[in-house]
This record gives sequence, structure tokens and C-alpha cells, in this order.
Amino acid sequence: MRPLSIPTLLLALSLSAPVAAQPADKPAPEPVDIATIDDGPYLRYAGDGVDAEWVCAGQVQRAHFRAHAGAVTVPARCGYPHPLQVTRQPPAAPRQERPAPSRMAALSDIHGQYPLLRQLLRANGLIDDQDRWHYGDGLLVVGGDVFDRGPQVTEAFWLLQQLQQQARAAGGDVLFVLGNHETMTLYDDLRYLNPKYAQVASLLGRPYPALYDEGSVLGGWLRQTPAIARVGDTLFLHGGISPEFLAAGIDTQTANKRYQASLGTAKATVKADPALAPLYDGKTSPIWYRGYFDGRASSADVDAILRQLGVRRIIVGHTSMAHVGSYYDGRVIAIDSSIKKGESGEILFLEGGRASRGLLDGSRAPLLPGTGSVD
Repeated sequence: MRPLSIPTLLLALSLSAPVAAQPADKPAPEPVDIATIDDGPYLRYAGDGVDAEWVCAGQVQRAHFRAHAGAVTVPARCGYPHPLQVTRQPPAAPRQERPAPSRMAALSDIHGQYPLLRQLLRANGLIDDQDRWHYGDGLLVVGGDVFDRGPQVTEAFWLLQQLQQQARAAGGDVLFVLGNHETMTLYDDLRYLNPKYAQVASLLGRPYPALYDEGSVLGGWLRQTPAIARVGDTLFLHGGISPEFLAAGIDTQTANKRYQASLGTAKATVKADPALAPLYDGKTSPIWYRGYFDGRASSADVDAILRQLGVRRIIVGHTSMAHVGSYYDGRVIAIDSSIKKGESGEILFLEGGRASRGLLDGSRAPLLPGTGSVD
């Protein structure tokens, strides 16, 4: 009998290992045919350029690409469908505080639904038919949670990372804020990982979080990302600011530094560290809080939070809604429009002092009072 290759042996071991328990309301995942897997690239800084890895039709491909004039071009093979432009070092960190631009768009909770993300952005004029930035000096804010659930996480991340570079060259920007699923994946809580990515990690011979470690291009990009950002008089974050978090006395700049420094630290460690525990608490932290929608936060609570932070409104994802909606008379706007289901989604537009919803067909609809969470 011929000996098994290392990738095949790793895959066999991974498939025979105990599977993490699924949440009670989740059916067991369907098995993935390895021969159908296309994914990548996973890029790592290496010497004079980057090392690239893909899984194409279930087969691992690797290559090294050298930098020229400080940048590397990585051609498309499979997975992300466009060539990538990568600088030798991670791009400049996003500004955590900035004045409000004349036009701004926001969406959240993509969860690996790359085709729907691309359709929304194209239909609403933020990107062209070649998936390049088309919003000029506008700002696109993405409220976290690209990881988990859906089958095209890698493609969604690369689209956003490339759009950020293109937007900055045009005088605009893409601002990504961390979601709870970014922190979960990086500290190896893979309960919601799409089965495809467990197989990809096995084929590449590394744990899935290691594909996004500090030496990787996307891992370095994520580690510069804030969890809380202020744009003019608006605060953007994934979950929300709770009264309990305010009582902990952690200002937003300190919170961002601690998130960035702790990404990838073991779950037990961050939960046990008094300086980090308020940032990872599953009920009251900025990346987990649902109190604006589950009855915990009163109108007076929201007023007090806004007053203490010195902002007019808070825009959050995390809690899935049927539509982008306004709560507390516009003081809170929810932008998780259930893109994660892969069927529909919306974009919030703040342009010319007015708020509207961008729909999947590219039409605009008024921002209406929210109707409550669907998940």
C-alpha cells in the first residue's frame, strides 16, 4: 500500500477527530466534497514579497511573488476572482475618529455571503462591474462579522481590503470595525465555521485561525482594525455601548488598543484578564451587546450613553433585522439586515443630511422605524 501524502493524512486525521458540538438550533453541517473546494489566496509576507496558497478543485497550489516598487501583484487562480494588489507592509491603520464626509454608506454582518455583498455594492453604485471602487470620496463602513456561516469568507475579505486601497486613492475610504465573529475565529472558537474552511485548513496543514495570524496579509489588516469608530457625530461599532461598559471606565481609544493587541489571544486568557474581560463579555461588551433591541436599554439609558460619549447617534450591526431600521427616534440605527442568510440585504446611506436604505435592486427607500430583531 502506498503511504498517504501529508495533506491527505492531515485531512483524514481532521475528519476522524471529534466534531465541536453544534448549537442546539443548528442542523449538522452537510459534508463537503473536497474536489469542489476553491478558496484563496492566503497571503503571507515573506522576504522580498509574499507567499501565496490556494486550494483549487481540492488541490493545494503555492507560489511566491516578488514586490516591485513596494507592491506585489498576485494573479487570480481560484477563490477571489480578481488580481490582488498588496503592499509590502499592511496599509495605514484606519482613523478611529474623523469628520463626517458628505456621503457615507454602511452595512454589516456579511458572514461569507460574498455574491450578495457584491450584488448590493454594484446595484447601489459603490463599485463598478469589475468590482472596483466607484463611490469617489465617500466612506463605506462595514460593521463587522465577515467570518463564519457562509462559504465565501475569503472572497469577502479580499473585496473589502482591496476596496479600501482603491477608495483611499480616490479620496474616500472603507472603514471596517471588528465584530464578535472576528474575535471568535481568531481565538479559535469555531462553532459557526463553514465546513468548507475546516477542510481548507486541513489541506493547508494549519489550524484555521493560523491562516489569519500576524504574519498574514489579512491577519495584519485585521489587527489594525478598530472596534469602535467615530465619524462626525456618529459612533459605529458592532454590538453597542452598554451602561455596564461605560461604568467600567474604558474610553474608546483604550478599548481599540486592547482589542487590537489581544486579537488571537486564547479565549480563556481574555476572559480571565480584568483589563480585557469587559471587551469580550458575551452580554455587555461593545462587540456582543444587544440591549438596544432586547428590552434591556431604556430611552433614558440611550440618552445617557449618547451624552457621555458626546455623539448624536450610534449605528450597530450584530442583531439581525429584516431591514435597516431606526430605533429610539433615530438615536440608534441597526444595519444588520440579515445578509447572512444569502437572500437579501440593504445598505444604509447617509448623504446630504438624509438617511435612506439602498435595496438589492439599487433603488432607494426611506429609513423607517425598526420592527424588532429577527434573530
